[in-house]
Amino acid sequence: MTAQPIDALKRAMTSCRRVWAGVALVSACVNLLMLAVPLYMMQIFDRVLTTGHLDTLIVLTAMVAGALVVFGLLDALRGRILARAGAWLEGELGAPVLSGAVSDALRAGGGVSAQGLRDLAAVRGYVGGPSVTPLFDAPWAPVFLAVVFLIHPLLGWIGLGGALLLALCAVANDLATRRRVAAANDAQAKALNEADAAVRNADAIAAMGMLPALVRRGERAASGGLSRQVAASDIASAITSLAKTVRFGLQVAMLGVGAWLVIGSELSPGGMIAASIVLARGLAPIEQSIGGWRAFVAAKAAWRRLSDLSRRDTAPAAATVLPRPSGVLELDGVSYAPSGRRSAVLRGVNLRVEAGKMLGIVGPSGAGKTTLVRLIVGSLAPTVGHVRLDGADMASWPAADRGRHVGYLPQNIELFAGTVRENIARLGEAPDEAVVAAAKLAEAHRTVLGLDAAYETHIGEGGVPVSGGQRQRIALARAVFGDPALVVLDEPNAHLDGDGEWALVHALDRLRERGVTVVLVAQRAPVMVKADHIVVIRDGAVARYGPADEVLDELRRPVTAKAVRA
Repeated sequence: MTAQPIDALKRAMTSCRRVWAGVALVSACVNLLMLAVPLYMMQIFDRVLTTGHLDTLIVLTAMVAGALVVFGLLDALRGRILARAGAWLEGELGAPVLSGAVSDALRAGGGVSAQGLRDLAAVRGYVGGPSVTPLFDAPWAPVFLAVVFLIHPLLGWIGLGGALLLALCAVANDLATRRRVAAANDAQAKALNEADAAVRNADAIAAMGMLPALVRRGERAASGGLSRQVAASDIASAITSLAKTVRFGLQVAMLGVGAWLVIGSELSPGGMIAASIVLARGLAPIEQSIGGWRAFVAAKAAWRRLSDLSRRDTAPAAATVLPRPSGVLELDGVSYAPSGRRSAVLRGVNLRVEAGKMLGIVGPSGAGKTTLVRLIVGSLAPTVGHVRLDGADMASWPAADRGRHVGYLPQNIELFAGTVRENIARLGEAPDEAVVAAAKLAEAHRTVLGLDAAYETHIGEGGVPVSGGQRQRIALARAVFGDPALVVLDEPNAHLDGDGEWALVHALDRLRERGVTVVLVAQRAPVMVKADHIVVIRDGAVARYGPADEVLDELRRPVTAKAVRA
């Protein structure tokens, strides 16, 4: 079944149309209410001061005070709507972005990058912050210019000329800083990703004295981005200062020409003051957009990366819910070549494992064993061929359903920040009995009880540190949780001592008794003797496949074993 790209961002923006329409309506009211002050000034200068009517002054002041109260409430409402829209976007897109980041990590074979979540926070900050309001105010600039034209055409032409000058400043700012800001943002994102990788490998960095070299590398990576950022800031500051100078010059020109018109009896004093205020309000969004241009470019770049990330997240199309599989595993002509690599890591693998049987996988380092098990559990999709569980292609199983039927113990074990109980239950809600049963099946129950708070012990980042063996047993309990039909174990005895390996052998016996299909990657014989069949992987292909006792016997013979491992 073909996976369809999910453009979650476009869906979210479509859902926000009513919100944007509401913000536009509120912005219209806010901008219209801004005309209250210049109209008030006109009436004060042209009517109240000339007539001396105190009643008129009181009525006008009360009216404009009411308008300003409404203006303040609507402006605050607009800010609240935008803040909630930004928070809603982050909540709505958090899962697709994280899913896309995990998909990227699976394809690349690396850790999950937090760049997508940082980009989402940047978009939320822009949408929910003050930098976005000029976009809603800018369409009203022509209205304010029209009002200036109504006050006096000459002042209107001056205002139009000033608006064009500010628009040219905005265009110049865009052309001069766009590439520099984008390059600086990309460099910063790369530096943050490298910092994330450094934190994940803190033990190796400290043990091998790599910190000074890592710091120097980080400084080199950051210096390029900082130089571009400084250059963009210098240009933006110069253009922003020019825009301010133009605006102040316009104010002087408006007042000077207005005074000349007043002297010539072509304009009232109130009209002169009102025209100056209206023009300042009309040009404010243009000037604000110049000052906030870097935030806009950064948010736009973050949005573009999020769009690419969401399109790389794929999910199978709607399918009939399949029954619980019995555990028959088939690999039909499976080959896999990572993206950007010409040669295949695996080539033409054909295997069949009956329900309740155990398949052992052996081979030298780098032969493709881990890639094979990742294809079996569905975390990778084969480039050619099919991986089937009970005749159904792994790609046709929705991830949630596949997860209930498949248990996986990866070679590099990561436990999540949370309690032991949450880790065994795969971060889901589950009865205590099911969690304890999984721990007992994995021979991890006694290990867990030996921790400070047993199953409620917090582990992972910021929690109680656990040893490699404890981590291995907890991860094994997570793999067998929920009574899966297929359990795949990649080097499950890598960090186990003698007692731990004995417990693993007993766990394999229990899985066999339950009729669970097991795929096991291991090198040590005490575990591998439990297998029904063994496949030897060499240079990405099947070098030997047969009954476990025959293959193990061959591997024990020095000459034959050397030939198989060669």
